[in-house]
This record gives sequence, C-alpha cells and structure tokens, in this order.
Amino acid sequence: MASTRSSFFAILAIFAMTLVCSTEARRLKRLSPLSHDASSIDLSKFQVPLSNGSASLPPPATGLSLKAITLGRGTQNYTCAAGSTGAPVPIGAKADLLDATPLLPLFPSSESQSILNLLPEYLVSFDFATIQNSSIPILGKHIFDAAGVPTFDLGKLGLLKAKRAANIAAPATACKGANGKGNGAIDWLALTEAPGSSGLKEVYRVYTAGGKAPASCGGGPARSINIEYASQYWFFG
Repeated sequence: MASTRSSFFAILAIFAMTLVCSTEARRLKRLSPLSHDASSIDLSKFQVPLSNGSASLPPPATGLSLKAITLGRGTQNYTCAAGSTGAPVPIGAKADLLDATPLLPLFPSSESQSILNLLPEYLVSFDFATIQNSSIPILGKHIFDAAGVPTFDLGKLGLLKAKRAANIAAPATACKGANGKGNGAIDWLALTEAPGSSGLKEVYRVYTAGGKAPASCGGGPARSINIEYASQYWFFG
C-alpha cells in the first residue's frame, strides 16, 4: 500500500489538486494538460472492482465489454418534509462524469488500478469550478430524469437509462465526505439498462466517497439537502 500511495502522489504532482481524506494530504498546484489519446488506450486489462471486502456485486453480463471508466463528482439529493424527524428521502443525484481514461497512462502499470481506486476520496473535496477548469475531460452527465430514472448521458458512447440490480455497503474505511467530514459513503451499485437506453447496457458505481444523508431531518422547515460525493462509474456495452 505504501508504494501505491507513493506513486499516487507522484502522479498527482503532475496535475495538482488539494488533497484531503488522508493523513498524507498535501497541497499541490494546477493541472497540466493531458496529451494521451483516450481512444488508443486498451481498457480490457482493467477489471471493475466488485468486492467491498465482505460482499460482492454481480459481475458484468457475459458478452459485454468495458466502454468507459469515469470519475463522478456531484451531489446526492434528498428532501425533508416540514417537521420531519425521520431520515431524509432520496430524490436523485446530479454529477459530472470525468473521463479517467487519459489518466491511466500516467500511472505505473503495476499500480494503475490501485491508484485509480484512490481517486474518489480526493476528488470529493475539489470544488466544481476547479474540476471544470482542469485538464480532465468531462465525458458525460449523470442525472435523474423527470420520471426519477437514473440517467447517464455519455454522448456518442451512448445513453443509459438505468435500474438497480444490486447494492452493497461501501467499506467502513471509505471517505465520509468532503474534507474527510460527513455522514459516510453511499452504497456501491450495479445498474442495468432500462427502456430508452442506447449503446450502453450496465454501469457500476464503486469506490464511493461521501454522498450519504444525515440519519435524521431533525425537524424544522421543509427543505432540500444536497450532499457532495465522488465515485468511480464503470460503463459496459
């Protein structure tokens, strides 16, 4: 693990961000341009993480291939009714999907997936302006449509209208939220296609950081609660 973290910080020195959620956190400078052609990178050697250490998500369906590895950065959204002391009600999410593929050649080949798995815990503490102004391309968007269907728009790669197939808890050691503070990390998910999809069949949300709502609305007026989160999203088609 020590060698992986060492390599990780060496790579981060290239594209500079403010690092948190780690005892090794430090401040770095701005991103440098990424010059690698994402279309030339072989994704077949990468395996979607399925196990949280004690439980596992089902594997991708036979015959599917990995189309994209992205880093989601956005908010999980909830509402509280007036006077409610119950748990906030989830109503969806909204996130930018950053293309992780151009980053992969920067990582030592023997550690590339381990380093990739560390990124969400740092990304959750970057403000949206920093991300949008960085050299990491935004490949697509994640929203919930008017009917409440999880939707992933990856442009020419495809559109996925998704339904939940399985979920497992994030590891107990997962980053709780921005700046290492929060209510915890949202579940890992496996989602499959729903009607209206095109070009994409499945997506996995893994290595989550933040996003979990507080246990109680705590009374008070009706309101919306938006909790910042980051995660990996692996797309198959």
